[in-house]
Amino acid sequence: MEIAFVLNGAPVRIDTTPTRTLLDWLREERALTGTKEGCNEGDCGACTVIVTGPDGTPRALNACILFLPQLHGKAVRTVEVIAGPDGALHPVQQAMVEHHGSQCGFCTPGFVVAMAAAHARGRTDHEDQLAGNLCRCTGYAPILRAARAAEGAPIPAWVAEDAAAARNHARQDTQADDAHPVFRPDISSGERGDAARGAESPPPTAPDAALPKDSDALAAWYEAHPDATLIAGATDVGLWVTKQLRDLAPVAFLHRCRDLARIEVSEREVRIGAMATLAELHEVMAPLHPSFAELIRRYGSVQVRNAATVGGNIANGSPIGDSPPALIALGATLHLRKGDARRSLPLEDFFVDYGKQDRAPGEFVEAVSFPRRPDTLSCQKLSKRFDQDISAVCGCFDIAVEDDTVTRARVAFGGMAATPKRARAVEATLEGQPWTAATVEAAMARLADDFRPIDDMRASAGYRLRAAQNMLARVFAERAGARTSVLEIAP
Repeated sequence: MEIAFVLNGAPVRIDTTPTRTLLDWLREERALTGTKEGCNEGDCGACTVIVTGPDGTPRALNACILFLPQLHGKAVRTVEVIAGPDGALHPVQQAMVEHHGSQCGFCTPGFVVAMAAAHARGRTDHEDQLAGNLCRCTGYAPILRAARAAEGAPIPAWVAEDAAAARNHARQDTQADDAHPVFRPDISSGERGDAARGAESPPPTAPDAALPKDSDALAAWYEAHPDATLIAGATDVGLWVTKQLRDLAPVAFLHRCRDLARIEVSEREVRIGAMATLAELHEVMAPLHPSFAELIRRYGSVQVRNAATVGGNIANGSPIGDSPPALIALGATLHLRKGDARRSLPLEDFFVDYGKQDRAPGEFVEAVSFPRRPDTLSCQKLSKRFDQDISAVCGCFDIAVEDDTVTRARVAFGGMAATPKRARAVEATLEGQPWTAATVEAAMARLADDFRPIDDMRASAGYRLRAAQNMLARVFAERAGARTSVLEIAP
């Protein structure tokens, strides 16, 4: 399929296999080998690039699980061209030199690009911004010192230039029809050699790939191709290609469906479009439900959260996806669409069994919503690695207490069953009862009625059950004012 984007300030148009990754194309076709291949699954950050979309915001992304069609209409910047046109180093590059932030150098390009993206956005939470980049020889202290030293330094002009290019393409993209994205006349054909061809000559559409411009176009195409794979952020689907070597055709790339990316917060409810990223959800949840926001922060690196979508995290049906337990605890409703038909159901009812969801062929997740109410949510996650690791157990507790009595209890877990699931016996034991240690202990015992967890590489069944029970005890302790964070050292 034919796509257009801007690479390091130069517009290009290429004809590509739909599931070719940006990492492979950069290294094999453009000899831009500063972008490294490490894990090839979005975990190490060696392949980090900066991608600027229609909103003009530069974001760090993992090139190893980023398919080329996801870049249509965007601007990409690699480590080779983040310095000034006169050769002057980017402020973060200069700081890395001055603070001895590199030894073997393999991880350095990824760190530098991630730092440059954070610098462009004025971010100073360096531990979070760099948590998706691994280093095995320098150590993180000098790298963090370099990031701090670059704070406040001038932002290079190319940041604004990339933003303008992406916005310009977005304006023209509104003229596109369902099948043919508009190509800017000034974007050359790249490797094809027919540079005169531009917006006036629509490209042929690959029968096995689509770039729908909005949710209406997506609905029509997906109804006609119900066996297709929908690709949103590709943080999960990308591994189907890089690790499992699967052929995904036919496919549809959803990033042009910007109407599916809206997050609407009203006095009555919060509605989250399926294409909203985990990074965007984090910003919205931070003031509304801080514990949910912290769960999202631990979900993955900045690079992953910038790509992963709420709809994808739900639709893949994983029993250990982190957002479904929190959303279920909040009383979320899932909104589905097939063609012109829409339906809604409680989110917990969407998950039927392992690998099976209540979703018909050609039907897709459109949004998820939950009632707006005062924050009583507590999210607890247990994983072998504190940040950016798959949950062994994730428990979310929305427990409202008035006059020392539990007036509402919604409790959901991931990692305890074949699907994300409510703990209904626990809820029944809590509701209407005094909020006391005795009530909590009784509810903890009922977890064995709700779940029969399994043994696997992450945890034994017994450990999972005890951990889940302890999570409820921890919620009670937190409500009593105890300091329970493992990131704090109590006196």
